[in-house]
Amino acid sequence: MSSAILEPSRPAKRRRSLEALLAPLERMAAVSGSLLKRSAGWFDVDGEDYELPRYAFHGPQGGGDPLRIGIFAAIHGDEPEGAAGLISFVQQLVRNPAIAQGYVLFLYPVCNPTGYEDGSRSSRRGRDLNREFWNNTHEPEVLLLQDEISTHGFHGLIALHSDDTSHGLYGFVSGATLTKNLLEPALKASEQFLPRNDDAVIDGFNARNGIIRQGYRGILKAPPKVHPRPFEIVFETPQHAPLFLQEKALVLALHSILNEYRKIISYAANI
Repeated sequence: MSSAILEPSRPAKRRRSLEALLAPLERMAAVSGSLLKRSAGWFDVDGEDYELPRYAFHGPQGGGDPLRIGIFAAIHGDEPEGAAGLISFVQQLVRNPAIAQGYVLFLYPVCNPTGYEDGSRSSRRGRDLNREFWNNTHEPEVLLLQDEISTHGFHGLIALHSDDTSHGLYGFVSGATLTKNLLEPALKASEQFLPRNDDAVIDGFNARNGIIRQGYRGILKAPPKVHPRPFEIVFETPQHAPLFLQEKALVLALHSILNEYRKIISYAANI
């Protein structure tokens, strides 16, 4: 008989439940005539089928054609705060659809399903999906999202993130020249619940008043040559702040962006 001591096997890491995360959205879509569930597609990982969930909220009719905005969360699986904030925002929309008057909002609460399940930044294949866009990628989640962005021709894209190295709110802007006029009011509104990060350098980039005008290559955004360009905002909350405060800050930021963009479009139409 061997005298070797056998170490007990480690239990497999428990996966987060996508079903539990999406349950509030599923319940609302079942009873709301304004919130519709439409899958963005399916993909396979190691023999398991995964859905890229997509919901669309149709606000009351405005003065013209609906403005199409894409809102994306949890492209880094270890940043579930954005998904939680987006779900809280949709709960407000269902209670008060006028918030989205003149809009159709395309909602992507979990852009990295396997990363969310595993609690990892990357996908289960070990890829940082937010470095893969428009970069000859083979990652199925990114290919599905690229198709969504190209097909719907969004007027604006908003990506929700949380940063475990930041002590406050900040954001990245690119795309349409009006983008900075949307992010500044959103940061100001969200300061009701969390402070702004006023550092001169944030995440390795020069920043001013919490606004960064550079960015990483391959992040989620519109195709490089699309014209006219949509506004593009990455909104970051400090991940170590209490979750309920991050949710409240994200909800106020989304409120602000929709309100300000509606004003800008209305003003331009009257020139």
